Parts: sequence; C-alpha cells; structure tokens
Amino acid sequence: MSNTMSKRLVIAWAILTLLTLVYVWMDGAVDQNGTLKASTVVTVSAIVIALIKVRIIFREFMEVRHAPDWLRRLTDGWVVLVATCLLSSYFIGMAVA
Repeated sequence: MSNTMSKRLVIAWAILTLLTLVYVWMDGAVDQNGTLKASTVVTVSAIVIALIKVRIIFREFMEVRHAPDWLRRLTDGWVVLVATCLLSSYFIGMAVA
C-alpha cells in the first residue's frame, strides 16, 4: 500500500469518525423532562450524514474512485436515489400524519 493511499484512507476514516461524532452530538435533542423528541432537522441531518458516509465508503474503501466513469456515476446516482426516497417518504409521512 502506497504512502499516499494510506494517507487518503486515514483522512477518510477521520472524516467518517467526525461525521459520526457530529450526529451523536446532534442526537441529544431532548425536551425539559429529558425524554427524546423527534426533530425534522435532526432526522434530515442524520439521513444526509449517513449518505455522505456511504459515498465516502464507496469511493475510498470500495475503490470506486478508480472504477470506470459509468460505475462512479451509477454509485452517485444510487446515493441520490436513496436520498430522494428517504427524504420524500419522511416528508410525505409527516404530511399525512
């Protein structure tokens, strides 16, 4: 493993860890009684953070960065499709409820 690749993986790992810590910090949404409460900002942020992490994992740990263009576009399209499905189902569910 080259030194450059090793640095890229350490940086990717550090970013993934940082995103996880940001989510854990944000997830502390409680009311005055200490009970957890749902928040649209926290929910949407959790979905976005998870999808950013998925894209980093695709690119860096699954080596899609070196794959043909069509595969890189396909994985990016998958992330966008999943984001659209998750966010639209969340907001439609909120509207219905």
